[in-house]
Amino acid sequence: MEANLIAVATIGGALALGAMSPGPSFILVARTAVASSRRAGMGAALGMGVGSIVISLVALMGLHTLLAAVPWLWLILKTGGGIYLLWMAFKMFRHAREPLQVESDASAGKSFRRAFLTAFGTQISNPKTAVVFAGIFAALLPSHITPVMYVALPIVSMLVDGLWYAFVAYALSSSGPRNTYLRFKTTFDRIGGSVMAMLGIKLIVK
Repeated sequence: MEANLIAVATIGGALALGAMSPGPSFILVARTAVASSRRAGMGAALGMGVGSIVISLVALMGLHTLLAAVPWLWLILKTGGGIYLLWMAFKMFRHAREPLQVESDASAGKSFRRAFLTAFGTQISNPKTAVVFAGIFAALLPSHITPVMYVALPIVSMLVDGLWYAFVAYALSSSGPRNTYLRFKTTFDRIGGSVMAMLGIKLIVK
């Protein structure tokens, strides 16, 4: 039980750092909040959170199947996942100093429901997100995945993504916090990149 709690807490922290790194999901929520309304931004945040439940379940079931049935395929998957995490870390460091453009676009006028559906679809259709989830799970989960993990990790994933993007929607719908976040973008990218690099290395050599 203690090992499970530690694994869930560690995975939650890693997912939080990954979510905080600006990417397509961040841009979608930010633009919705800035160009439409805070309510629509919250709808997008909820869509991201619910989408993460689907992704985490798929990642968990895939890991369990590979571990139980085809060990050599699991070796290939975890090595590939580790390399991808290292590549992601490299790109985060490389582009850390580049400004993040948040502009008004066609998302203006979105309703809560439309923003939710758009964000949900974006989240579950992004294969990179699934690879990151699978890589983090593989690096930090114990070798035996207990049934409680199939409940705990989707809930943690939903809370991490949902709460982070809700904060993004709330903050970026006003000018002060938005400017503060953009000013420290380089620091956030470098912290997230360092964590992803460590996870990638651990996944490859584990």
